[in-house]
Amino acid sequence: MITDGLQSDEAARRLSEAGPNTIEQRPETPAWRLVLQQFSSPLVLILVAAIGVAAAIGDVADAIAIAVIVSINATIGFFQERKAARAMSALRNMTAPRARVRRSGSILTISAAEIVVGDLLVLEAGDVVAADARVLEAHALATNEAALTGESLPVSKRIEAVADATPLAERVDRVFMGTAVAAGTALAEVVATGMQTELGRIAKLLDEASEGRTPLQRRLDRVGQILLVVCLGLVAVVAVLGWLHGMGWTELFMASVSMTVAAVPEGLPAIITIALAVGMQRMAQRRVLVRHLAAVETLGSVTIICTDKTGTLTTGIMSVRACWADDEPELLRVAVGCCDAEIGEHESGDATELAILRYAHDRQSELGGPIDREPIERELPRVHVHPFSPATRSMAVVRSDGQAYVKGAVELIAARARPDAALDVAAMLAESEAMATRGLRVLAIAIRPATGELDWDPTSDARDLEPLGLIGMADPPRLEARQAIADALSAGVQTVMITGDHPLTAHAIARELGLIDATSDPETIAERVRARSTAEDKIRIVRELRAKGEVVAMTGDGVNDAPAIREADVGLAMGATATEVTREAADLILVDEDLSSVVEAIREGRVIYTNIQKTIVYLLGGNFSELLLMLVAAAAGMPFPLLPLHLLWINLMTEPMPGLALAVDVPDRDVLAQPPRDSRESLLGREQWAVILFNAVVQASVGFAVYWSALELWMRPLDEARSLAFTTMVCAGLLRAFAFRSTRRLFWEARPFANLWLLLVVAVSLAMQLGIQQFEFTRALFQLGRLSWADLGLAFALGLIPVSALELGKLAVRAYARVKA
Repeated sequence: MITDGLQSDEAARRLSEAGPNTIEQRPETPAWRLVLQQFSSPLVLILVAAIGVAAAIGDVADAIAIAVIVSINATIGFFQERKAARAMSALRNMTAPRARVRRSGSILTISAAEIVVGDLLVLEAGDVVAADARVLEAHALATNEAALTGESLPVSKRIEAVADATPLAERVDRVFMGTAVAAGTALAEVVATGMQTELGRIAKLLDEASEGRTPLQRRLDRVGQILLVVCLGLVAVVAVLGWLHGMGWTELFMASVSMTVAAVPEGLPAIITIALAVGMQRMAQRRVLVRHLAAVETLGSVTIICTDKTGTLTTGIMSVRACWADDEPELLRVAVGCCDAEIGEHESGDATELAILRYAHDRQSELGGPIDREPIERELPRVHVHPFSPATRSMAVVRSDGQAYVKGAVELIAARARPDAALDVAAMLAESEAMATRGLRVLAIAIRPATGELDWDPTSDARDLEPLGLIGMADPPRLEARQAIADALSAGVQTVMITGDHPLTAHAIARELGLIDATSDPETIAERVRARSTAEDKIRIVRELRAKGEVVAMTGDGVNDAPAIREADVGLAMGATATEVTREAADLILVDEDLSSVVEAIREGRVIYTNIQKTIVYLLGGNFSELLLMLVAAAAGMPFPLLPLHLLWINLMTEPMPGLALAVDVPDRDVLAQPPRDSRESLLGREQWAVILFNAVVQASVGFAVYWSALELWMRPLDEARSLAFTTMVCAGLLRAFAFRSTRRLFWEARPFANLWLLLVVAVSLAMQLGIQQFEFTRALFQLGRLSWADLGLAFALGLIPVSALELGKLAVRAYARVKA
């Protein structure tokens, strides 16, 4: 018989055929392969080559510094690649380690991995369901499926079968692996195990979901490819020109390798990492924990926020939103008297009952007296309790005075209303429909007057109830969510609500939050509110949006959100309510579950991107100016104006510290007023390349002019001419950093003293450059000639020309924009 369950030998046979009831996990990528993958980008390959070049010319310190930078970035990438495996492990941990089953007529406790299709699960409150199963027997059974479906309340289960096409959240005849039994007991026949369960399907989606490379990583790859071609091309041209002018092979080799090192911004990866880390710290101050550094920058490109409803846009706590009654105190007194939950220091019980008790307690001062369970229980003790039953859709408590306090479905209360009921039943039904349209979950409250009997039959069709009214409940919107949605929209970021809830509930919440309104057309509503969404729907929606070129941030807390969170460009887990699976799949965790933190994170991402972009432009402008100076000198048949050690020193003075000061610069105040960046645009567009080349031409021209003048006009020795050119290039490289603090504002408009770090770095670096000119030892080391104070003043004055030219360029762009407008 089916009530006896499977025979042990039959269960063993099925286990050998189907395999264990576990969530599979793909083999992890070997550690050595993950390590090699960190060295695949063009920029990293250039840096690896630079290590060899620096070592070849005897600059061991530079080689070690570049190697450390590359190693740090490879380590970060390696541990990021391991994140997916941790998410899958967390998913496996959701399954029950052991379960009770009925086999051969006996109840056994076995390993959950040994469960097979056909087994009979014995369930009670507190159990974790070990497999997907069809409910055969149920006694007030309710399961918590929030992590799987997004449904905020426990779902009552019954034995009546539903159609196979029924949405997952409405499969009331099934219990699912990984969900918890919130109340009641049941006997359920296993219909799916392991990867065939709903949890297994999510595991497959999570396994298939691809994080992909972030917009910043893709852009840096393109920059690296361009940089590689340009560097090799310029070095080759300089080498050919030097050879044509009779330079020796040794000199050409040393010049070529030093120019290669000079052309590569070896400090860039470290600067980017530090900029992201500073952004991470600023996000932590806003209660946003960053698990993946690059995600901070990616947020700056976000165009759409896909968000779950429960716990993100709403509080995740049921509350009474409306009461409809002729006598509200009596309505609440009976409703409270028909509850089993407890409020206070140690709350317990059903979420619906907790909402009723809280509301009655909060309203008692306005309604003229206490409405709590304790006095009711003391004055009118319970005689009989009929727990909530999915079959009758009601609960009743019979008191010692013979009255029955009843709460349940509106249709049930209306059908059993007394013919002479004081309350207008037709009006009650109409109000119930209006509440449902507003997305409220409606309960009817009634009392059966004392009849001399001390029980009540919930299955009877007797018309013996006196309806008292309706209570409408919902998971209310967060107060800050509406403002966060408005702020995101003003920043050019659209919000889309994806939820497993019923469309009526979803649309009602969307209207309260300002996502839609009365004038919204059906197409807009369909785009902004996606109701009854499963895990497959969520990941499909994210993929569709990304295919359209959108950069998607996905928030959520349930297991059913995890695949979409991993698939999105940025995944955000919502604080303490998030499952471990969701946390492991996410890039960031919002500790306070506050959507406004996402908007702040978007702001931070835009700041970081802008800072990284202007830092790269600053670095490449300097590198290209050095290459161009060497190229012009080679074309003119003159000795190289800069020696290999000079190039390395210029990079040391003008790259790491000034670049870092720019990378952590304070943001423009209107950063959120700008539209999101196109994710397909290059990190260095036409405007950025124009600035790089303009800067390179101006700075190289200044350096060559002073070098040529010292040799040809002033007849200075070669070492003194090189000293002048060298010092001028260092001064120019440091001073022009001030022009890069803003792409639109002039130096004095961009709060010049807001970045004190940059002021300090420039001052110290100039002092160091002055220092190596003053000591005989350092002059000999750098092969420099002695310069007078007048020479040093001239070098500093010439160093002001590039920064002045860049500021004049901003004025020219403004003037052109005004004329064009």
